[in-house]
Amino acid sequence: MSDQSKIPAKMVAIAISEPGGPLVLKPEKRDVPVPGPGEILIRVRAAGVNRPDILQRKGAYPAPPGASDLPGLEVAGEVAASGEGATRWRLGDRVCALTPGGGYAEYCLVHESNALPVPPGFTFTEAAALPETFFTVWHNVFERGALKKGETLLVHGGSSGIGTTAIQLASAFGAYVITTAGSADKCAACLKLGADRAVNYQREDFVAVVKEATEGRGADVILDMVGGDYVARNYHAAAVDGRIVQIATQAGPIASADFSRLMVKRLTHTGSTLRPRTAEFKAGIAAALEAQVWPLLASRRIAPVMDMIYPLREAWRAHERMEEGSHIGKIVLDVA
Repeated sequence: MSDQSKIPAKMVAIAISEPGGPLVLKPEKRDVPVPGPGEILIRVRAAGVNRPDILQRKGAYPAPPGASDLPGLEVAGEVAASGEGATRWRLGDRVCALTPGGGYAEYCLVHESNALPVPPGFTFTEAAALPETFFTVWHNVFERGALKKGETLLVHGGSSGIGTTAIQLASAFGAYVITTAGSADKCAACLKLGADRAVNYQREDFVAVVKEATEGRGADVILDMVGGDYVARNYHAAAVDGRIVQIATQAGPIASADFSRLMVKRLTHTGSTLRPRTAEFKAGIAAALEAQVWPLLASRRIAPVMDMIYPLREAWRAHERMEEGSHIGKIVLDVA
């Protein structure tokens, strides 16, 4: 289903010309993709920028089989066409979606079940800041980590897109939230979002702060994107029966830890990557988000924290901004 007269044959896309720094991101003309069974074609109005995009640009995170080689894991825009059997969305519907790749372009394919409605009152740039972080946080904090009301969540990297989302969601669902960040300004931003305690890791020991804030009990769930020497420190900071969820290893994937502490505390240390999972798996997360989180967005009880917006053709500037590390919240590309 589509109005072919409104869909051009070619589109502008941002391709990775070769592995390297931000300037390898080059605009080029590509054929507009055609939706297959169960897929929708989205006329992209905005696309989110995420750390996996940087890894892909450097040649360290290739697209999964069958996915577009273009970077970009989340988009927002209008439904331009539907493939065979895709019946959920109508032409022109405003949607945001998680995609395995291809978001840095004027058109992008996604399975219809991995799209969600743009919340009422949200701009496309705001909506494009939702899918990757909200899918990731929901799955890892609430499904894998099984965070419950009244428990304590420790979020590392609280000023990142993932961190700002985790703080808001955990707080909204009744958890006590402690977060780490690298400056006084970032800590202040985390507190404003609902964190109960923000730790400047440049000046404070997060293990000591967690123990003090929880009267020695520790954190029930720890969301970690750092890895490296944080692994052993997380084991110290965790409560008995605590759950540690690894979603990245920015300080390195190799760590040394005292596993007797894991056994004595009955800890669960798990991890996941979302991009290679099937569309069917991601559909389950999308359904949970629509039922339990989208009403919070519609009421503006929670909202994405927006850092900077760049034109699509200046995607390299967005990557520079992310790699500088001074951003708070989400970086988005304006495609319209």
